[in-house]
Amino acid sequence: MFIQINTDNQIDSDAERDARIEEQIRQRLARFEGRITDLEVHVSDINGPRGGASDLRCTMEARVNGVPPVAVADHGATVDRAILGAAKKVVRALDHQLGKLSDRKGH
Repeated sequence: MFIQINTDNQIDSDAERDARIEEQIRQRLARFEGRITDLEVHVSDINGPRGGASDLRCTMEARVNGVPPVAVADHGATVDRAILGAAKKVVRALDHQLGKLSDRKGH
C-alpha cells in the first residue's frame, strides 16, 4: 500500500511526523493491506491563521482493487486527530463496500 500525505501551506510538515502518521494509518488499515493499492491523504487548515476548534480537515481516498475508490473526510483539533478520525471512517467505508461485494458473490 502506497501512502501519500499532502498538507497545505498552513500545516507544518516534517519527515518524522509523516512517518509516525503513516505508521498509525497502516495499523488502522492493516487488515486491508493486501487490497488497498494507494491511499491519498490531504490535510488542510480550514480557518488558516485565525484558528478555531476542530479547524483541521483530513480527506482520505483509498483505491482498492475491484471496487470504486473510497473517499472520506474528518475534522479535528490536531493533525493527528483529523487523520485518525478519517482513517476510522475509511475502515468503516471499506467494511461496508467490501461487505456488499462479498454479499453479491455469496448469492
